[in-house]
Amino acid sequence: MMTGKPLALIAGAGAGLGQALCERFAQGGFEVVGLGRTPPPAAHGAFQTLDLTDAHAVPSAISELINTHGAPKIVIHNTAELVIAPFAETSLEDFSKTWASMVQSAFLLGQSTLPAMRAAGGGSFIVSGATASLRGGAKFAAFASAKFALRGLTQSLAREYQPQGVHVCHAILDGIIDTQRSRELHSLDPAKMMKPQDIAEAYWQLAHQPQSTWTHELDLRPASEGF
Repeated sequence: MMTGKPLALIAGAGAGLGQALCERFAQGGFEVVGLGRTPPPAAHGAFQTLDLTDAHAVPSAISELINTHGAPKIVIHNTAELVIAPFAETSLEDFSKTWASMVQSAFLLGQSTLPAMRAAGGGSFIVSGATASLRGGAKFAAFASAKFALRGLTQSLAREYQPQGVHVCHAILDGIIDTQRSRELHSLDPAKMMKPQDIAEAYWQLAHQPQSTWTHELDLRPASEGF
């Protein structure tokens, strides 16, 4: 049922940044639908369980959402599959899974939303990158190669769709995002971690830039982070 609110799709709407994005865009007056394999404990807005690598399920599910809510005004690709292992010990299965999670999912999400956004007059398509989008580190062969590819895909989409009114942006998140899981895995001072709500605010600002000053790539990091 049409609500009159513009639609925001958050792909990879798990706990942490995904839910912070859902919360920020819901607060801003959007009809938010989170997409992902596992529903978070407390979802902001609606959540639809969806395997974002499924070539049949993604177009079908998003087509239904567009029929219900209209073309999305905001689409955010925020999926990740982190594999850290020596190259010789990285299985082809893990390598392929990493690529599917980040690159194939962005391909399917883009094909399912960008033509409709263009036809409806535009919108914003934002992709979450990482330090590994720019620099491949030891034991990050799978993750970095997928993040490099995701950055290239995003550049190509920007050059194709930006002249047609769709703002395509790649956000490099250069740091550890402050979540319960990251606090358990890393012995970092939380003051030196990236706050999900602050990243969400930056995405909100990106999504509302005037056409005369569109950003394609933005890098975000804590003040304490070296670069």
